[in-house]
Amino acid sequence: MSVLVIDVGTSGVRAAVVRPDATVEHVHHRPVLPTSPAPGFVEFDAMAIADTALEVAHQALAASGPVQGVGIANQRASTVVWDRATGRPVGPGIGWQDLRTVGMCLALRGQGIRLAPNSTATKAAALLDMADPDRSGDLCVGTIDTWLAWALSGGQAHVTDATNAAVTGLMRADGSGWDLDILAALRIPADCLPAIVDSSGVVAEAIALPGAPPLAGMAGDQQASLIGQGCTRPGLAKVTFGTGGMLDLCLGGQRPGFEARGDAGTFPIVAWRRGGQLTWGIEAVMLSAGSAVEWLRDDLGLIASAAESDGLAASCADTGDVWFVPALLGLGTPVWDFGARGTLLGLSRGSGRAEVVRAVLEGVAHRGTDLVEAAEADSGMGIASLRVDGGMSANVTFVQTLADAAQRPVELSPVLEATTLGAAYLAGMALGLWVDEEEVAELWRPRRVVEPGRVTDRDRWFEARDRSMATVPELSALDF
Repeated sequence: MSVLVIDVGTSGVRAAVVRPDATVEHVHHRPVLPTSPAPGFVEFDAMAIADTALEVAHQALAASGPVQGVGIANQRASTVVWDRATGRPVGPGIGWQDLRTVGMCLALRGQGIRLAPNSTATKAAALLDMADPDRSGDLCVGTIDTWLAWALSGGQAHVTDATNAAVTGLMRADGSGWDLDILAALRIPADCLPAIVDSSGVVAEAIALPGAPPLAGMAGDQQASLIGQGCTRPGLAKVTFGTGGMLDLCLGGQRPGFEARGDAGTFPIVAWRRGGQLTWGIEAVMLSAGSAVEWLRDDLGLIASAAESDGLAASCADTGDVWFVPALLGLGTPVWDFGARGTLLGLSRGSGRAEVVRAVLEGVAHRGTDLVEAAEADSGMGIASLRVDGGMSANVTFVQTLADAAQRPVELSPVLEATTLGAAYLAGMALGLWVDEEEVAELWRPRRVVEPGRVTDRDRWFEARDRSMATVPELSALDF
């Protein structure tokens, strides 16, 4: 038995086949990049995503042979609205990074409704306002998982799983269904929305694929990565270091006690839903991680490739007391300051390329440690070791500095992107390929464990982070 996984990220679509021993084979990837037609706007071509997903899926199946099921992992909160009869989008898709609805979010605050511009809620309202201002059409609203399920099922399934529903801003806090009061405030008809289904469970036949295998697993990318790294027991946590960084911690069956954001800046998430039962978690977010390395490469020209940062940083023993705060887009957990800006401190005549590059890697590592400490504070749980995936997990120097800053072992994912494994586990549990979450936890085998080597100066880090804050006071005043 094998599972096909389709994984839609922010910049591309990947399909792969996962075998019963959790090996990932026949990976096919195609870039599908978003566009930015105006400052703060992020859009994508939903038809291009669907067509590309089918293309890479067919290629993976042609190489692997038949599979027993299909899983989906996806960028969360990105929003599509389409005509139910034709199956065609009525406008551009709006990406999760899009900020066009900031004004709408601020106006809603005056009504006592707290929504963030990066969630689905106001994006859906904006798309409906453009395409159907009087709400007379027969339209479907969905996130990327919903859109893919529709395409794979030939329009038979209009569904979203609980992990994706919970970050739309439209679901009730207890995870029991859509919030009718918020729908009314945004003028989103309830019948436009998908049915909320289990993350692990058969929901439709993927008739667009050879053999029409069952669509049996769906999850947002961060929850899929959590499951893919075997964090299915309470107290286990992972961080994905991609363009940004996100830590997710499994809590178990009990929802966190805070409504929207904990005192340390983390958010409640649905980690997955299986057999109708919710497993909860919390999430901590850093807005810049790999993007800071891209800044070194693309804007400063200090390195020719992201991979070069590893060796160059390793060529010096330390930064010479140079500190970098990766707040290029503001700070997330724990302080949530959108007006913070990237800050480089401690430069001297002896500071060179190597010291600056190392300072950037160490700054991202300290931000990762901020996420760990925040998750521990908001959950009351200790995180004994940290599981890590994403592009930056291939950077040896960075991983060591993360272990040093966090003062705990770092366990590296056996695959660079664990989202594929997580979606496969969810589908596979529904099909009997894996028994349950406990077996998934037992499957975890890190490719390497990195132990702390030295103690870093966290107090100096906090001083540097404080100096990055409120650089743009008008943005610092915003709080979603």
